[in-house]
Amino acid sequence: MNDCSKRIWWQVYPLGFCGAPVRPQSDAEREITPRLDRLVNWLDYMKGMGCNGFLLGPIFDSDTHGYDTIDFYRIDPRLGDDTAFDRLVTACHERGIALMLDGVFNHVGRDFPEFQRELKEAQDEMEAGKPVGHDSDDMFSFSVTQDGTLDYAKFEGHAILPAFNHDAPRVADLVTDVMTYWMRRGVDAWRLDAAMTVPTRFWAKVLPRVRREIPDAWFMGEAIQGDYPQFVRDSTIDTVTQYELWKAIWSSLKDGNFFELDWCLKRHDGFLETFIPQTFIGNHDVTRIASQIQDERKLALAAVILFTVGGTPSIYYGDERAMLAEKTDGVGGDDKVRPEYPETPEDLSDDGKWMYTLIGRLTSIRSARPWLIDAATEPTLLENRHYAYDVTARDGSAKLHVDLNLDATPHADIYEGGGAPLMHVEHHI
Repeated sequence: MNDCSKRIWWQVYPLGFCGAPVRPQSDAEREITPRLDRLVNWLDYMKGMGCNGFLLGPIFDSDTHGYDTIDFYRIDPRLGDDTAFDRLVTACHERGIALMLDGVFNHVGRDFPEFQRELKEAQDEMEAGKPVGHDSDDMFSFSVTQDGTLDYAKFEGHAILPAFNHDAPRVADLVTDVMTYWMRRGVDAWRLDAAMTVPTRFWAKVLPRVRREIPDAWFMGEAIQGDYPQFVRDSTIDTVTQYELWKAIWSSLKDGNFFELDWCLKRHDGFLETFIPQTFIGNHDVTRIASQIQDERKLALAAVILFTVGGTPSIYYGDERAMLAEKTDGVGGDDKVRPEYPETPEDLSDDGKWMYTLIGRLTSIRSARPWLIDAATEPTLLENRHYAYDVTARDGSAKLHVDLNLDATPHADIYEGGGAPLMHVEHHI
């Protein structure tokens, strides 16, 4: 049985982490360079903070940032090749670390070969005065605008990201084959990018096919907003990203409004009746939580919340060092939240080391209490700046009590169910 939902994940954006050129300007910058080997150097660092799952951003051949794939069967040469990938898989599994890859199956890059072929075919049809369209097996959808311009379906209006026609059997066949291919190569799970943009009927068709080949396959869908439980049921995806809780954690701490967190945790408990949400306080697409909260003392409490409520938690690289960075709009707006890390942990500065140590203590508590994965939360005190809750195992056999206080010096206390003090959290600037 797959245990991916029970793991604690460390998320890394490989192109940034490994110092690859994100927008290469020459063939030399696209030469095969085994940068994936740098990731191996950080596996023990990851385990040292209590993580046993490695969630990687895109690693397939792409035009620029990885979310514009041009070949799903080739490792991006900026990161290495098949042998570099195999070394990473071996190193992970030797340490008991599960590996999750980022599958971008809603759209591709403009240089994706089949898109270029179908684009040329559509252009030829226009020039010949024929109607432009597509049959049921075309992987992309083309049309002509009112002003006579050739157009095609794209992700969020980005011309560089042509969207798949998910009703095409060839798209379902491709995605099924890609996922099973890499899982046979040692991948344990998939993050499905922009999962809610893809019709649920597509996932409901593809994922069971993958599970027939790989019974332990586990799928995490990116879901910004919407009816999470219904999406999970209709798509057969195992879990989705809990953006509601992410927002409530940083916002309630920043504004001193625990009513928002309490409201969200009530919804979170409802989600847990259907699936185990993937919980986080940061990722590659958002402003860092340290920048959102702007107070390291409150940042410590964000980690307490993450590791004491139900879910499958992840830590985004850099957040374990309390790094600051803001996401902005436009080209390169993600670069600051996707930084390069040095070759080894020994080369990392001591800045923010307190957060790494704190996360290690919290993951130790969580790992010793596997029942926390689907635990229910019940508020026992609710004020704007003071919030306490019980966290109880679904069968009622175990309990923790968590007390969060923003007054004076922000701090938190974790108690065993019987009232014995377990951990005091108070970071001094």
